[in-house]
Amino acid sequence: MMEKEFDIGFGLGLGSGLDLDIDADVDYDINSDARKDCGLFEHFRMVVDSGQTPVRIDKYLVELRPHTSRNRIQMAAEQGQLFVNGRPVKSNYKVRPADVIALMLDRPPYSNTIIPEDIPLDIVYEDDYLMVVNKPAGLVVHPGCGNYRGTLINAVAWHMRDVETFDANDPEVGLVHRIDKDTSGLLVVAKTAAAKTDLAIQFFNHTSRRTYMALVWGNFVEDEGTVEGNIARDPKDRMRMAVFPPDSGIGKPAITHYTVLKRYGYVTLIECRLETGRTHQIRAHMRHLGHPLFCDDRYGGTEILRGERTASYKQFVNNCMKICPRQALHAKTLGFKHPITGEEMDFTSEIPDDLTALIEKWDRRKFKTIVLLSSK
Repeated sequence: MMEKEFDIGFGLGLGSGLDLDIDADVDYDINSDARKDCGLFEHFRMVVDSGQTPVRIDKYLVELRPHTSRNRIQMAAEQGQLFVNGRPVKSNYKVRPADVIALMLDRPPYSNTIIPEDIPLDIVYEDDYLMVVNKPAGLVVHPGCGNYRGTLINAVAWHMRDVETFDANDPEVGLVHRIDKDTSGLLVVAKTAAAKTDLAIQFFNHTSRRTYMALVWGNFVEDEGTVEGNIARDPKDRMRMAVFPPDSGIGKPAITHYTVLKRYGYVTLIECRLETGRTHQIRAHMRHLGHPLFCDDRYGGTEILRGERTASYKQFVNNCMKICPRQALHAKTLGFKHPITGEEMDFTSEIPDDLTALIEKWDRRKFKTIVLLSSK
């Protein structure tokens, strides 16, 4: 019997078994179709013994590899990752002698192993069960197609390299949720399986608390409001998400509450509170309202959508985008119940320098405009 390392769990996302969307990075998790552009790669292959009696493939594999749960094997089959004789099969398929079983994933096998890398971490809080980190913009949270090294989880693996009970390659521990590569802010990492399960349930039940600060194009009429619309892949651009009516049956329900913090006329600083956590939820919801995030290239925010038709104003906006050359979005607060002690925990992060400088630049422009108008 020939076989390679069998690691179904790593290919199945967070490992919690919950239907949990997680503000994922476009390079890793926005949609499986985009990642399939990288092709399918064989991670495990074996030939069934000649004397094997017919038995369900999930039962067969869990007996063969006892460290892999039956649930994970079933999930792999549901996601079309389990093949027999070159064809995808369901978990109730009965193996037969000489069947060739293969696990096919959308990344090279070498990416199965998360290599510890000495990357600086801004740790806001840490104990024996979890850690809260403040992720800088530009850092991918998890290895994926095109980003196999230099991620947040590689940094976590380095930080935890001397902790014998923590394995960065075990999907039962690690990241509980994700944020986009070019979004900065707070994330929670579970150090134990029990902690991750409990935290994942909190996120799934929407009992965790998250607020984001965003600078968006346009001026809101109201001071606060709610966006309720399903999130699904945009049929016109699979690298982007779109909003569909709640009763459309398309996508997953998503709710974002927003509050205006400061108005600049052509752009507005807002706070967003997530009730759900879908991929690109804030970015897609704001674009749906006609208020794309400032400098959000994927959702049209790099165009000058509001303002004056003057060369000086165009130069001002271009300078703003050079100061903060990414979507103006920061995961500012994070709250949850400690998975072991039950204590309510709330964290707040400082606004990063690029976003602070961007806001200050709009502040100065608004002040100059007020002074100019008052002198007339």
